[in-house]
Amino acid sequence: MANERYFGTDGIRGQVGKSHITVDFMLKLGWAVGSVVAQDQCARVLIGRDTRISGVVLQSALQAGLSAAGVDTHLLGIV
Repeated sequence: MANERYFGTDGIRGQVGKSHITVDFMLKLGWAVGSVVAQDQCARVLIGRDTRISGVVLQSALQAGLSAAGVDTHLLGIV
């Protein structure tokens, strides 16, 4: 897993639940990004999503990971 690449030129791509895009992955991603962002005194992340039904659960997992790392999150909804 250490040598896998998750980010491409268009962000993270794949089919939810059938590739690396899972709730667990999003939670860990949120925590990893959050642990870097939280080093700033005013750490804040805005989270937007699209209309796919999977967006709600992935957004929640990402927010949970970011919050666990100490980052203030704001949900923008569908953007």
